[in-house]
Amino acid sequence: MTPTDRFRPRKQPKQQRAAQTRRWILDAAAHVFSEHGYAAGTTNRIAERAGVSIGSLYQYFPNKDAILRALMEEHIDAGGRILRERLAGGLPAGLDDILRLFIGATIDNHRADPGLHRVLFEEAPRSAELLARLHDSENLAVGAVAHLLDGHPEVAVANNTLSARIVVAAVESLVHRLITARVPVESGQLEDELVVLLGAYLRRDHAEPSSASG
Repeated sequence: MTPTDRFRPRKQPKQQRAAQTRRWILDAAAHVFSEHGYAAGTTNRIAERAGVSIGSLYQYFPNKDAILRALMEEHIDAGGRILRERLAGGLPAGLDDILRLFIGATIDNHRADPGLHRVLFEEAPRSAELLARLHDSENLAVGAVAHLLDGHPEVAVANNTLSARIVVAAVESLVHRLITARVPVESGQLEDELVVLLGAYLRRDHAEPSSASG
């Protein structure tokens, strides 16, 4: 088995019963990793929590890294789905409301299981394929935010693409850091503070500062 193979599931279930077993394994793994962390989140613990034999677990996943990859992919998919659902009702007119929509979707995708997300982003190894997917997801978010900023009457930035990258990086980084912290920030308060922070950044004058004389 090559090193990258450890991140790949053994098979995708086609029968309903098999799909349910795979779901039990993933749900159990989410609890185990959240409670015990990456190092102690063994396949034996996961199988026991799922109520399946270790042999049954290995029919679907060769090891815990493949399980973590599946959980990470579900996290990425959920983030896109939440944002699409929020946008389905139409885009708000005000800049603060646009920011709140994007920030709120990101928070909601992290706060369901902060312990698991801490393991996914801080402890677990990642395959090259998963890193590429994370970068693609970030690029899509940057493109969407740049489109929202383009021509908005409240925005006073010189470079929409650069500012979109800053907004996406700030939201992703701060939401992850503060929602998954051992003592997390309350989600509503975090959303309000990020709207204030990024709203002020996007509205400010981006003219080049004058050089200090002599």
